[in-house]
Parts: sequence; C-alpha cells; structure tokens
Amino acid sequence: MTLTDGTYRLGPSAGRLLIKTGRAGLGRRAGHDLTIEATRWSGEAVVDVGDPGRSSVLVTVETGSLEVREGTGGLKALTDADRAEIKRTLADKALLQSAEHPSITFRSTRITGTPQSFEITGELTIKGRTHPVTVHGTGNEAGQLRGWATVTQSTWGIKPYTAFLGALRLADDVRVEFEVARLEPADVPPRTGQA
Repeated sequence: MTLTDGTYRLGPSAGRLLIKTGRAGLGRRAGHDLTIEATRWSGEAVVDVGDPGRSSVLVTVETGSLEVREGTGGLKALTDADRAEIKRTLADKALLQSAEHPSITFRSTRITGTPQSFEITGELTIKGRTHPVTVHGTGNEAGQLRGWATVTQSTWGIKPYTAFLGALRLADDVRVEFEVARLEPADVPPRTGQA
C-alpha cells in the first residue's frame, strides 16, 4: 500500500512506540540499556503527499503504560522484579510523575520531505513542559513507516535515574523510535487485538 492522502489512526494495533536508554558514569557496566514500550498510545496523521506542509501528526501516550521489554548489558540479567522496580521508578516524582501528568503528547508544527524520507518538527509535552523535537522518518512502498527522535530528559525537568551514589546513571539523551506496520484509515473501524 503506497502512502496516499487521507486521515489515519495511529496506535498499538498498527505500530510500536519504543524508548531506548543508555548508561553513563563510572558504574555503567553494572546497569542495563533499556528498551521500554508504550503499550497504550493513540494518534492521528493527516497526510497530504503533494503538499507535506499541510500534513499533521498528533500522538498521545499514557505514561502509566510504559513497560520494560528488554535490558541489555549489565552484570546480570534483568529480572521481573527489576522490571517492576523500573516501572515504579518511571512513575515516580523525579521522573515522569504519572499521577500528576498521565499523558505525554506530541503535536507537529511542520512536516517536510517525501513519504520515503521526511522530518516532522513538533512540540513534545512531558510533565506539563513543552519543547520542540524533530522526528526523522522513512517510509517504503508497502506503507510501512519508521523513525526516531532524540529527547534530552533534563530539558523536560526529568532527572536521569542514578544509582551507586551517582556512579551509574542513565544518559540524559534517550532515543524514541516508532514503527508503523500499516496505516489504518480513520474512517474504518479499528482492528482488535495485535497485528
């Protein structure tokens, strides 16, 4: 399916939204590089292939839906107890404050490029703070889209996690990646279940 003009629904039934963290500090060998998935998110993309400037994207992520999918590196394997502790830490006051700020939103302000290679500049709101972010993306003939953006946590008032008296800490920059396997027209009832 080639990308065509229209309004499309976005979410977990047709794609994935991942956050990838890295480690810093003297104790970085002890920790893990994490892959965290947003399991509840939704959005809408308005596509105008001939005039990308008229296109737009809006995505909302539930902060309480972030689940640790993978932990690589480290001195020992990531356990289920580790995953549960990381989920609690993410919701905590120092990080996302999920109770006070239950969602993260991204709203495009400018889209340039082609369906094969594009940039989406927009406003990312985390913990009530809004700052610009640029998303870099690519698409293929099958209508599959993927891309990434770098988010510097401290810009949004997020203090990167630390342990061992600061010897181990998450890098301030995290990489947000998306994969959309298929675009679902907004005027068609959503599919149920996973793809």
